[in-house]
Parts: sequence; C-alpha cells; structure tokens
Amino acid sequence: MLTKAQIRDLRSLRDRKHRETTGRFAVEGEKLVADLIAEGHAIEELYALESWTPPAGRHALPRRVVVSEEEMGRISHFPTPSPVLAVCVMRREELVPSMLATGRTLALDGVQDPGNVGTLIRVADWFGFACVLLSPDCADPHSPKVIQASMGSFARVPLFRTDLDEALSAAKVPVLGCDLTGESVHELAPQKNVVVVIGSEGRGLTDPVRERLTGRVTIPRIGKAESLNAAVAGAIVCAALAR
Repeated sequence: MLTKAQIRDLRSLRDRKHRETTGRFAVEGEKLVADLIAEGHAIEELYALESWTPPAGRHALPRRVVVSEEEMGRISHFPTPSPVLAVCVMRREELVPSMLATGRTLALDGVQDPGNVGTLIRVADWFGFACVLLSPDCADPHSPKVIQASMGSFARVPLFRTDLDEALSAAKVPVLGCDLTGESVHELAPQKNVVVVIGSEGRGLTDPVRERLTGRVTIPRIGKAESLNAAVAGAIVCAALAR
C-alpha cells in the first residue's frame, strides 16, 4: 500500500517545476515503459498492477511496487490509468559544439504545443536525426503529453534544452530555417549534415535565430488551408533532407 506521502510525491510530478527541481519525471503505458527498459533509460522505480507482465529482455528491471487499481488511479496523470507507471531520472548531458559539427539536428524555436513537440521528437527519431535542441520556451519535453506524443522516441533521441542563438552560433553545418520566404522544399537537395530549425506555431522563428540561418525553406501551398502546424511542416522538411 502506498503512503500518502508517496502518492503526493508521484502526483506532484505532474508539475513542471517539481520535475525540474527533483530531476524526475513519470512515464505511463506498457509500450512506453517497455521502450524505456529496452533503451536502458534510468528508471528509479516502477509502480504496476499485479497483472502487469514485464517485457522480455536482458535488461535488469528496477524495483517494482505492486499497487491496486485504486492507487494507480490516484497516481496516474491521465483520466484512464495504464497498468504501469515508471518514475525516471532526467538525463543531464550538456550540448557540446562538436555535436553540431556533423550529422542532422532538429532545433525547436519556441514550439509550445506539447503534441507538436512530442511528434517532432518522433519525426527526428524516424529520420535518424542525431539530437533535438529545444529553446527554453518550448513545451517541457518531460511533460506527460510530450512523452505520449513522442511514442517512445524521447527515450532514443538525445534532447537538449539550450539557448538556440548561442548553440547555432557554434554550428559547423548549414542551419536551415522553415520560413515562408524560403526556397521550395521540392527544390531541396538531401543533406547529411544540417540543422533544421522549426519556429513556434504563432510567431515563427525568433529574430536572434533568424540571424543564425544559412538558408530558408518553405512548403508551397497548393490548396486553401491557412497554414500547416509545426509538426507537419517539420516532417515534410525532414523527409526531403533525408531521402
């Protein structure tokens, strides 16, 4: 049986400030937890129903606390609880300039919708991007909605919250920003070494980041839709570069 203090602590992981203060976050769902275990992500503790079956594999499982359905409902971050919840330790790697000297990187400039951030992490994973950079005003990559939208990709793709102006100033590869004034994505040649920058849903790219661009790309409109959301636009550009 969980104590009131344990329940309070687990519920407090819904709060971004508490996550950042403690360096811990929660992940729910059988597939997501299985991905964490398969990738060897640091898991502090597992809370699971008696009926939950751990995934097969050679990775050692952390300590498992068996909880009742009522307890899982109280600690879950979602209206419909899953059979398992993992408390994970945040990775604290620092971005170093050499990471932007080769390979493909996806950078998010103020993307605030959690669904878009999670989907863009998934896009980066799909197209083999080395890492994702997030400006400080992006949605928290450790929030439940971002994690769910990433479909496990957050466990595979290194994520760095960083000042994009400073980070991009050290890039040794082309820095390509998604912008309405750019060249058509259909004219874009594949590139193995590049940083792709996606701006916020409302204002686009910030001025300091624009100053760091070496090129701009746009997706020509054929129909009458007003716009594409950040995740869709990012997926189209990443697909063009990785083909």
